[in-house]
Amino acid sequence: KALSDPIRLQIVAALRDAPEQVCVCDCTASFDVSQPTMSHHLAKLRDVGLLTGTRQGTWMYYQLRSDLPATVRRVIDAI
Repeated sequence: KALSDPIRLQIVAALRDAPEQVCVCDCTASFDVSQPTMSHHLAKLRDVGLLTGTRQGTWMYYQLRSDLPATVRRVIDAI
């Protein structure tokens, strides 16, 4: 269900290809959605265990979890 939204699919694909953590502010600019909407999508992905988030000051930085099961990793790689 978490990946049924097109924006969340694009977020996962972007984070898959990112060399380091990505700030929510960068995601907002890249996807042309409001910051609250982007935070909602990222929270959904974090809640289901696909992402980890780190707060640095007022901003959250996200990345795909490094310990995702192989089956989940294959699905993400296929996106």
